[in-house]
Amino acid sequence: MKSILDFARAKREAKPIVLIAAYDALMARLLAASEVDAILVGDSAAMVVHGFPSTIHATVEMMCTHTAAVRRGAPDRVVIADMPFLSVRLGRDEAVRAAGALMQAGATAVKIEGVTGQEEIISHLIHSGIPVMGHLGLTPQSVNQFGGYRVQGRTPAAAEQLKADALTLEKLGAFSLVLECVPAVLAADVSLALTMPTIGIGAGPQTDGQVLVLADLLGLDEVFRPKFVRHYLEGNELVLGAVNAFARDVRAARFPAREEVLA
Repeated sequence: MKSILDFARAKREAKPIVLIAAYDALMARLLAASEVDAILVGDSAAMVVHGFPSTIHATVEMMCTHTAAVRRGAPDRVVIADMPFLSVRLGRDEAVRAAGALMQAGATAVKIEGVTGQEEIISHLIHSGIPVMGHLGLTPQSVNQFGGYRVQGRTPAAAEQLKADALTLEKLGAFSLVLECVPAVLAADVSLALTMPTIGIGAGPQTDGQVLVLADLLGLDEVFRPKFVRHYLEGNELVLGAVNAFARDVRAARFPAREEVLA
C-alpha cells in the first residue's frame, strides 16, 4: 500500500489487508521487501522492546523514536503510529502536538484507542490532515480498567456498545479500525456494518484484514503465546541455536577462521 486510500479500495475489492507491528529500521526494511501492506508502530514497543509490563509506559518521545526508525527502514510504506497512553486525554492541543510529532517523525497515520469522550479530538485531528485508525475491543491502554487482558464484547450490551462505537468512528472519518480480542461473530457483524475496513487481532477470520506483532509471528518470545497468535517460525529456538553455536566456536578457537581475518 502506498497511501491510506488503499485501505478503502482493499475493502471494496474484498482483498484482505495485512499489517505487521514492528519497531526498528532493520525489521522495517525486511517488511518493506515483503508482501505486507502496511506497518504498525505499536505502543507494544514498550513491552516488546523496552521490557515494560504494559503499553501504558509508552511515551510520545518513545513512539516518535520508533516511528522514525521504521520510516527510515521502509520509506515507501504506509506507517501507522500508536498514540500512547493519555496523549489523547490531555486535551485537544496536547493531542494535536502528539499526533503532529508522530507525523513529523514519519507516520502516515495515527491509531487511537477508544472513542467515547474523544470524539471532538478525533474529528479535529482528521480535519487537521492527520488520518486516524480506530481501535476497539481489548484496548491495552485500559488494561487496568478491564482487570487484565480479557475478551471484550461478550455480553449483548457490550457488543451493541462496541458496534455503536465503531459506527461513530466511521462517522467521524476514521479510515480503518482495529478490533482486538472480541468474539468472531461480533467482529464479523461489525465488519459487515462498516464501509471502512476492519483489521483483526484475536477477532476471528471475517474481518477485512489481520495484524500481528512481528516478534510474535516469528516465535521469538517463548513466554508470550496467546491462542490467537500463529508462529510462522520458531525464532526463539533458532536464535538461541545460532548464538550458542557462535559461543561454542569462540571457545573452541573456531571463530574467526583464517578466511575471516582481516589482512
